[in-house]
Amino acid sequence: MAKEKKGVRLEHISKIYKDPKTGKDFYAVKDANLEIEPGSFVTLLGPSGCGKTTTLRMIAGFESPDEGEIYLGNEPINALTPNKRDTAMVFQSYALLPHYNIFDNVAYGLKLRKMDKNVIKKKVTDILDLVGLQGMENRMTNQLSGGQQQRVALARALVIEPGVLLFDEPLSNLDAKLRVSMRTEIRRIQQEAGITAVYVTHDQSEAMAISDKVIIMNKGIVEQISTPQEAYYYPNNQFVADFIGEANFLKATVEGQDMVNINGSKVKCATGSLSAGNECNVVLRPEGAALTDNGTVKAKVVYSCFMGPYQDYHVMVGDTLVKIQDYNPKNSKIYKVGDEAFLSFAENTLYAL
Repeated sequence: MAKEKKGVRLEHISKIYKDPKTGKDFYAVKDANLEIEPGSFVTLLGPSGCGKTTTLRMIAGFESPDEGEIYLGNEPINALTPNKRDTAMVFQSYALLPHYNIFDNVAYGLKLRKMDKNVIKKKVTDILDLVGLQGMENRMTNQLSGGQQQRVALARALVIEPGVLLFDEPLSNLDAKLRVSMRTEIRRIQQEAGITAVYVTHDQSEAMAISDKVIIMNKGIVEQISTPQEAYYYPNNQFVADFIGEANFLKATVEGQDMVNINGSKVKCATGSLSAGNECNVVLRPEGAALTDNGTVKAKVVYSCFMGPYQDYHVMVGDTLVKIQDYNPKNSKIYKVGDEAFLSFAENTLYAL
């Protein structure tokens, strides 16, 4: 589909804004270094105000970096206007032309390039087939559902065969169920087209479902670049651990290369480069522990609720509240509020920061 798979490289990119309240300058993005592989699907992820949308807009050319250089393939693009860059953007608002039908919306960019009518017809027909809108060419956009409008916006961006496709929170206007089905469709279309995609979202489950890599940002700083699995199991810091999924943080003392002391009990833990005697925070995912009648780490149940696939527990370990999701409770002992128990950890569950 794409003429050429192009990667994106950001070298020491910063964007500085002035705070309207204080009049002081602040970094919306600070010293970002990113390498996005050709043909990959990469998500810029983080809370509101973290710099992810600013980063995307700098790649698109709608904002200019104050420091550093952006490359598309091997070409520096800081000086290029948006229409001169080999990119296309799918916006949050879809930005469709209401007085045009589906065909004319999708063909708009090709007509601006003064392509032959027969070439335009074939390209539009092929791309509508790819996004699942074949046979709907004459439908007006105000007759479409939100999901169909999103497909038109996606087709319009893809049909010009950009080197890189940019997504600015494209599913935020859809209901929860449609978001899930559309994110699967976007991933399928991206893979079939073989195009490089950079996708902005604040929804971590969305990012984990569709990304080859996630770029997690916080207050303008890139905190981690990794696969979703690495970010979930081996977070760089407490912010990443807390933002990606749900996490418990237990205070511990490092006993050795792979042992920590939690509330007076020694347990096995991946400690990274921490040294014996150091204090650390240990990350425990709710599904990584279960309650048992025997063990070393004591816990008292303060909440117990059947959720179908799992039993949801809140337990106190010393003065720390720990959330546990014990899956397949049908074959497990169910603990009640007030019960004393012990934490049982699956292999390689604990990770020390």
